This record gives sequence, C-alpha cells and structure tokens, in this order.
Amino acid sequence: MPGNVQSVERAAAILRLLADEDEPQALAQVASALGLAKPTAHGILRTLEDVGFVEQDVPNGPYRVAADLFHLGRGEKLDPNELRSLAMNWTDTLAARTGESARVATFHRGRAEVAHHVFRADGGTQVLMTGSIVPLHASALGKVLLAFYPGAARSILRTDLPALTGRTITDRVTLQKELAGIRDVGWAGSVGEVDPTVAGIAAPIRDRGGYVVAVVGIEGATERVCDDRLRPRTALVNHVVRAGRAISRELGHGRAAR
Repeated sequence: MPGNVQSVERAAAILRLLADEDEPQALAQVASALGLAKPTAHGILRTLEDVGFVEQDVPNGPYRVAADLFHLGRGEKLDPNELRSLAMNWTDTLAARTGESARVATFHRGRAEVAHHVFRADGGTQVLMTGSIVPLHASALGKVLLAFYPGAARSILRTDLPALTGRTITDRVTLQKELAGIRDVGWAGSVGEVDPTVAGIAAPIRDRGGYVVAVVGIEGATERVCDDRLRPRTALVNHVVRAGRAISRELGHGRAAR
C-alpha cells in the first residue's frame, strides 16, 4: 500500500499548531515548533493561504487559522430564528425550574448576541434581552463561546478586556486559565463580573457534528444563583447543563445515525 503523503501530514500539523495557539504564529515559530526548514514551512503556509485555510493581517506577518476553516462540513450557519424555535420549550422549562431568566446566545457578526430570552417566572421589573449584546470576557454566556468557539476567541485577541466591575477578569492569562477550566467541566459561571449584584451560569449547545454553535444559560441575583461562598449552586448548574444537552439533541447532536 502507498505510504502517507508527507506534505499533507505537514500541512495538517501546521493547521493543528495554529488552531491550538491563542496568538498568530510567525513563520519562524511554525518552522521551529514542527522541526521544518523555513522554506518548507513557508511553501506550505503560502499554499494553505491560497486555498483559504490560513490568513495574515499584513504581508509577511504571523499566520492564524482562517475563520472559514472552522465551518467546513457544517453547511449553512444556524439561523437565529431556527435556533429560537428549537430552544423555546427547553428555555421555558429552564426558567421555570430555576426560577431565573433564561437566555440563548450565539456568536454573530463578531459579537455575542442574545437570540432568545425567557423572563423569570415570578415576574417583576424585567427588560427583554433578545437582540442585546453580552460581553464575551465577563458573562457566563460569553465565556462558553470563548472557550469553545474559535471565532469568538479570535475576536478578542487584539482588544482590551474592560473592567465592568471590580470582579471582571481583565488579565488574559487569568482568562485563558478560566477558559481551560470551562472546557474541562463543560459549563461556565460569572459572579458579579457584569453587574455586582448578578450571577450567571451557562452551558454549550452543539450541532450534529459536535461543534458549539450557541450557548444557553440563566442569570439572576447572586444570592439566589450562588451559595454563601459565591459558588454557582450545583442544582442550578445541573439544570443549565441538561438544557444545553437537550437543545443540542434538537440540533441532532448525540442522535444515532440512521
């Protein structure tokens, strides 16, 4: 049988390297990391750039994986109206079971937008959040997108992380550590980072292929969402994670192939 094609293996290694790094990588970094001669690495990178798999902001600048590569095989992007329709029953249930407002958000046009919002069951003074923007680095919804959605992570590479409250994470190293933890446990929390009195919990929504395409979560007063140590209550976390899995099943994730 014919052996592996070395150039394809090297191209795959370069793409994997660029996808794993938080910052764009210079030619010399790529060559050194993979043990390639610079002319060899440059030729492969130029080819990957020509076919739209990697990109540079400026000529001779560092390389990063192109956003379109992450959408290969995923067909059309999820329509917000379709997402709202599929998620509606589960977010209604989530709000009822937790007693908090429930939201579904997507990464759309370079920002995290609320696609669906369900008010708290007990009413009170509330503002409809559908269509509003949530901060990626400070909200539970946004952190899930940063942790699992490459386009969202790239969108904040060259932007400041503003302090919305005294608890907002503004240090990138600290944020990256938190995002790694979110990927490990499968959910995110935010306590007083957007509003000093508000906490949130969020979990990913995956499509048929397992890609994170949206996020579902709850938000409410810190004393209701968290325990006396300011940790999100386990029961509420479980409700949110189950809602994320349920909506993911609506999108085909985890269903047996026919």
